[in-house]
Formats: sequence, structure tokens, C-alpha cells
Amino acid sequence: MKTASPKLDQSFLITNDEALRRCQTALDLRDRSDYEGVRRVMHPLWKRVGEHPEVKGLEPPVVAELQLCVGILTSWLGSKEGIEESQEVAKNLISKGITFFELVGDMHKVAASRAEIAYCYFREGALNEARIMLTEALQNLPTEGNTRARALLKLITVEWSASRYNVALSILTENAYLFKKVTNHTTRGNYHNEHAIVLRHLAKSDPLKRDDLLQQAIREFKAADHHFRLAKNKVFQATVKNNLGLIFFNLSRFKDAHSYMAEARRLAVSVREKAMIAQVDESRVQVLIAQRKLKEAEFVGRGAVRALEKSGHQCLLAEALTTYGIALARLGKTDQAQFNFQRAVEVAHQVGALNKAGLAALTMIEELDDLSRTTLQCSFQRASEWLANAQSMELVARFTAAANKVYVALNGEVTSEEATEALVNKPFDLHEEVLKLENALIRHTLAKVNGSLTRAAEQMGMTYQGLAYIIQSRHPKLLKERSPVRRRSPRKGKRS
Repeated sequence: MKTASPKLDQSFLITNDEALRRCQTALDLRDRSDYEGVRRVMHPLWKRVGEHPEVKGLEPPVVAELQLCVGILTSWLGSKEGIEESQEVAKNLISKGITFFELVGDMHKVAASRAEIAYCYFREGALNEARIMLTEALQNLPTEGNTRARALLKLITVEWSASRYNVALSILTENAYLFKKVTNHTTRGNYHNEHAIVLRHLAKSDPLKRDDLLQQAIREFKAADHHFRLAKNKVFQATVKNNLGLIFFNLSRFKDAHSYMAEARRLAVSVREKAMIAQVDESRVQVLIAQRKLKEAEFVGRGAVRALEKSGHQCLLAEALTTYGIALARLGKTDQAQFNFQRAVEVAHQVGALNKAGLAALTMIEELDDLSRTTLQCSFQRASEWLANAQSMELVARFTAAANKVYVALNGEVTSEEATEALVNKPFDLHEEVLKLENALIRHTLAKVNGSLTRAAEQMGMTYQGLAYIIQSRHPKLLKERSPVRRRSPRKGKRS
């Protein structure tokens, strides 16, 4: 007698207990960043991100738990894979679960669910909304336990992402006792990881305590790595290795920095974590710039930007655009650099990550010397506004230097010869003026498309050959603005 295959058995209705067990198993696998395991466990109930779970035959309490679970997984997987609208879908699913929990008066479950919605907002870059929701959720959670610990970690991440490092450190310090009681290795590891990140940022603003804070951060990162190894979470291990690399970068130990970042990248590649790979590459660009390996920094930076454009991680994209802009500026590619700095401002501003928008604007002032008076003035004004609440002495020093630069640019004196020349009518050469306009238009278009001649020609309504001829014959200095020509290798097996 033949027995039904497991695949056929899964097509029948799943019991309430089985559904709850699968949800808990999936969330445990999420703690290990086991994406395929999560999909396998949830497949009878939920097929893919963007779809709603199968709830036929399940009791209302189980349906609510399933909707909450699928919402959490949708936010997590959608963030990893850069799936558009995934955070909105996640919020809707979690909200459906909240409706039931409110109906039965389970306010602890409501609060825990609201903390998950808050993190959806964070993943979209909406830091203020995330902070408000997490603060409210924590007021209704138990004073101890893994659920509260997870919500606190979310709030800490939001605070340091907004450059509120002292606030984040205060939360970490005040709740140290709580995390010592937690037995979940992923949660314990995240506590040490967040603590180390905050210490690393604080080290930048306190020169007297810099080395002590960085050494303390290294110890915290190593503690985090220990817990993540026990949790068998390679993605989080990659995050720690990358962060350790950044600390050694801060200490100007570039060889050690590259070593840790290479290990971080290897781990991220092994689990196909594309956003994490791009994040590590952005860190590598910072080190390469410090080493003045600008061509390599440009190449790696371009790849990081392209990867993050597809991932949906707008905050990470803004950071990568800013770092890429620095590499371009120091290579003398000022138009491309300005375009990427301004795009970083735009991306960050659209998702409410105003601190990152402010940092991009401030960096543009620092790196570019030929900004127009209007751009210079507006950049400084907006950066001052967006970074007004940032708690960093390093930023204060940067603002002071930027203010001096802006003042000189806007109020600098001109020589008598320059004043006379500005007042005297000059002969007008139509051909020369047309060439100037043509040069400026091509330069601006190449900057927008990161030097791609093919894409520039499309935007200008020209053929590739036509634009290449104009640059070669009339504007040879623009050849350095285009991306390198890729020679096609001959096809294998082609007869001569």
C-alpha cells in the first residue's frame, strides 16, 4: 500500500497547533538569518513576500498570530531582498493581527506588534515615526524579558541612526541588567553590537577618550561575535566583522581594517546577503579613500551604489552615495561628485532621514570648491537645520570649518583688476559660447549617469556614435568624465 508523500500531505488543511508551531519555528530560524529555512517551514501557510497567508480552517487567535508572524517575516525578507512596498504590506499584516489582540484585550501583544510596525518605518528610513511608536510600545511591555529587550534594541538602533549617540548610550546603560538576564544569544549579541557601534561614534567626538572608547568598542564587538557564533547567525557575524573593520579604520590600521572587511564580505557572500555585501563595500571605500587609492575606491563605490539602488535600503544608499561622492571629488570629477552628493540629500530627505541628508550636504561643502553661491548657501543652511540635534563634537568642528569656507566664498574680496574686468564689456564669440553650453550639457548628463556614454546618449536623444564623435573632436577633456570603454572579447568558436 502506497503512503502519501510529504508534499501531498502539506496540501491538506493545517491544524491550529501546527500553524503556531510553524510560526515559532520560522521566527527562531529568522534569528539565525536562515532565509531558506524560513521559507521551507512557512510554505504550506505562506508562499512569498507580498502574498497573504492561508488562514482557512484556523481559529481567530491563530489567524492573528499567523498574520503577525508573516508581517514580521515580510518586513525582514523584503528588507533583505529590496522588494518594493514590502514594508507597507508588512505593516498591513501586523495591523490585522493587532485588531484581534485589541479585541481580546491582550495589550502586551498589541505593544509587541506595534514595536514590529515601528521597525518597518525604520527600514523605510522614517526615524521619527519609528521612535514615537517604539517609545509608546515600551510603555505597555513587561519590564523584563526577550520581547522588551528586542523593542529596546530597535529603539537604540533608531537613536544612533539619527546621530543621537548619548541617548542611545543612556538606553544601553540603564537596561544593562535586563540584557544580562536574557538567554537568547541573538538578542545578547545584538546588545553588545549596538553598544559597540555607539561607542565607536562617541569616540569621534571625544579626542581625549578616543582610544579608550575604541578599545571598549572592540571588546563589545568581540562579545557580540561570540553570541552570534553560538546563535549560528552568519549575517550578524558579518555585521560585527565589518564594524570591527571600521574601528581599525578609525585607528588608521588599514591592513587590519581590510582583513576584517574581507572576512565580513566572505560571510555575507556565503549567505547571499546582497545589501550586506554592498554595506561592506561602502566601508571598504572609506578605507581606500584614506589610503588615497581613489580609482579603486571609485570602482568599489559605484558597485555599492548600484547594489543598494536595487535593495530598497534608502538610508544605506544615501550613505553610499555620499562616500562615492567623496571618491569622485578627490579624483577631480566634480560634476559627478556634486550629482551624487545631491542625490544622497534627495534620497535621505524623501524617507525622513534628515541627519543623513544633512551629512551629505555638509560633505558636499567640504569636498567641492566650485559650488555656486546659491548651492553653497542652501547646502549650509539645510545642513545646519537637519543636524541641529546631532550630539557630536566632530560635527561641531566640521561645521566651523564649513562656515568659514562659506563665508569666504560669499563675502571674499576681489582684486581691483578682477573688479575692472567684470565691469568692462567683452567681445562676444557665438561659436565659443555655443561650445561652452554644449560642453556644460554633456558634462552634466555624464555626471547624472555616472559616466555611461550609452545612457548619456539616450538621455540627450543622440546615437552613441554621434555623442562619442562630439566628445572626441570638440571636447576631448570630457573623455575623463566617461566610464572606461569595455572591449568585447571575441566569441568562442567564431570562424575567421
